[in-house]
Amino acid sequence: MTETIPTWGAWGDDVRDAPSAHFAAMRAACPVHHVRLGDGHEARLVVGHAAARQALKDPRLSKDMLAALDADPDVVDEGLPGPAFARHMLAVDPPDHTRLRSTVASAFAPSRMAALRPRIEALADELLDDLARSGPVVDLVAGFAAPFPFRVIGELLGVPAGDQQMLYRAFRTLLQPWNGAPPQRAVDASASIVGYLEQLVDAHVAEQADDLVDVLLGATATGDRLTRQEMLSSLFQLIVAGHDTTTSLIGNGVVALLDHPEQLALVRHDPALADAAVEEIIRFDAPVPHATFRVATEPLELDGVEVPAGQQMLVCIGGANRDPAVRDDPDRFDVRRATRSHLGFGHGIHFCLGAPLARLEGRVAFTALLRHFPQLGLAVPRDELQWSHGDGLVLRGLAALPVRLWPAT
Repeated sequence: MTETIPTWGAWGDDVRDAPSAHFAAMRAACPVHHVRLGDGHEARLVVGHAAARQALKDPRLSKDMLAALDADPDVVDEGLPGPAFARHMLAVDPPDHTRLRSTVASAFAPSRMAALRPRIEALADELLDDLARSGPVVDLVAGFAAPFPFRVIGELLGVPAGDQQMLYRAFRTLLQPWNGAPPQRAVDASASIVGYLEQLVDAHVAEQADDLVDVLLGATATGDRLTRQEMLSSLFQLIVAGHDTTTSLIGNGVVALLDHPEQLALVRHDPALADAAVEEIIRFDAPVPHATFRVATEPLELDGVEVPAGQQMLVCIGGANRDPAVRDDPDRFDVRRATRSHLGFGHGIHFCLGAPLARLEGRVAFTALLRHFPQLGLAVPRDELQWSHGDGLVLRGLAALPVRLWPAT
């Protein structure tokens, strides 16, 4: 009998906007499924917490995209800007992963993040002050959730203020979803980003600065020896991971808090709960619902399910984080929950290097937002919100979030 392979990711609006029940049904049936992705590729989908935790740290699941494409050109779509930009720490295995990760690790040390906090708080206040002048009804994504983390990562990388808006628009265009071949606007945006990053590196070669680009250049000049392509790939990945996921964290978090007014009241009256709220938001409504590309280099078993060699693996973090096997009442949103054990930042050697920055930005964003606008509310009916930004698999966020900053008079 021919196996019927369910399609995962080619969802209607109902599943895309509220996927947790869909994840739960798959998880209850089996921790690992054989699925066909929306782009036509087959994969093994991991939805159980135990299997996900194992998969995220199993060295037999390779993240080396170039090696996987060499072995099977049809294993995954290359995407933009193409495989030449898959030479960053999220797309390689040790020893290259170890070398690339160690190069940038110091830039995300907790002590450095603490030193950045005053500037990050100032950026949040500047954007929220601008938002207030545009009110009372605004798009919180366009006015705050998207530009805030982009400005932070832009400053961390030394992108001049005059260039940030152009680069921001190019990345927002590139990261919009599409079906089939990429549209010309995405191709053009990709070319603009690649050209700008090349110029940015060249400018730093000519004149040093105290930023992350110089950290990478310093490694190039030492025994670590990053190639130029590794440097450009790393910059591209840092910008994407450094802003788009946090944009979705802020948007998803605002909706979760507004959906649960008693939890919103707790955070508003006790800003110290902001740290726990960020963790619970990531667990409850993951801005990164699935981990990035992995492929099995040899046959293996995950939680009793066999996985063949050469199979693409998709780890559903959003499903694993609501697994009742590891979490009491997992579908309840509770900002007082102890949730640092969630898989929202990954697990194992690929645990998110930027987690301290994301946590800091989330804490600052929610604290500042509720301080500036304590009566914040949705400006449209709840069922009109659409989670259409991102590809729905690795990235999931709101393209727009209309809110009322203060009640109508």
